Amino acid sequence: MRNVDENTITPGVLELIARAPNPRVREIMSALIRHLHDFAREVQLTEQEWFEGIRFLTDVGHITDERRQEFILLSDTLGLSMLVIAQNNRKPPGCTEATVFGPFYVENAPEYPQGADLARGAKGEPCYVQATIKGHAGEVVPGARVEVWQADASGLYDMQYEAGEHRARGVLHADDKGRLHFKSVLAEAYEIPTDGPVGRMLEATGRHAWRPAHMHFMIEAPGYERLITHVFRDGDQWLDSDAVFGVRSSLITKWERHPPGRAPDGTQSDIPFHTLKFDFVLNKGAA
Repeated sequence: MRNVDENTITPGVLELIARAPNPRVREIMSALIRHLHDFAREVQLTEQEWFEGIRFLTDVGHITDERRQEFILLSDTLGLSMLVIAQNNRKPPGCTEATVFGPFYVENAPEYPQGADLARGAKGEPCYVQATIKGHAGEVVPGARVEVWQADASGLYDMQYEAGEHRARGVLHADDKGRLHFKSVLAEAYEIPTDGPVGRMLEATGRHAWRPAHMHFMIEAPGYERLITHVFRDGDQWLDSDAVFGVRSSLITKWERHPPGRAPDGTQSDIPFHTLKFDFVLNKGAA
C-alpha cells in the first residue's frame, strides 16, 4: 500500500482489518479505526499533540501496577466505565443498580463470619451494616457471597498504604434467610489519586477529583446476575459531581449517627457510631 494520504489511509487500514478471522474482533477494530481516524481529522491533530498523547498513555502504563490501576481510573474519569456498565446492566425496575468497579478492588480478600469487624484497625468511626439479599420477585437469596471494600477516614484504601494489610475489606456470606451484618468504619468522601497522568488530565480540563462517600459491594449467587455496586451516604456534597459519574439515586441512603452507647452487636461504644441498612435486589440470570 503506497502513497496513502489523510483520506485514503482509513479505507486502506480497514481493508486489512477485514481479513480478521474473528468477526467480533473485526467489528471492534474496524469501528475503533474509523472513529480514531475521524477524531484526528476533526481536531486536525498536530504531530506534537499526537506525541503528547503517546507519552500520556505511556505514563498511565508506567504508574499502573498490582496496587494501582491507572487505566481503570482513566476509563472511570472519562465516563467510559459507566457507559459500558449502563449498557450491560439493564435490569427490571426494582433491581439494585450497578455502578463502577473502581481501581481499588483486590483479589483474594480474606473471608470473615457474620458480624465480623472488617475494619481491622482502619481509621474512622465505627459503622454497623445490616443488609438483605433478595431476588426481583421478593424471594430470599440464601448464602450469597458478598465482597465489601471501602476507603477509611483519611480517604485511602488499604492497598494505598505501604503495609499492605487488609483493612475495611473482606468477604462474607449471607445466612439462609439472605441476611448479612458486619462492622466496618464510616465511609468518607475522598479524592481519587491525582499524582499521576489522570490527575494531570483532570487539572488540564478544570475538573475536581472528588468522589462522594460510599461502600463497595460485589454480590454473587447461583441463578442470579453478579451485582457490582456502591451504597452512597445521603447529604454528601459530591453526589451531583462524582468524578467518575457513578452515583445513582437509588443507591443513596441515610447512614444514621448515634451517640456513645450500646451498639447493635451488644457491645458498649465509648465514641459515636453509625448504622447502615440496605436491601439488595438481584436480577435473575446466569451466576
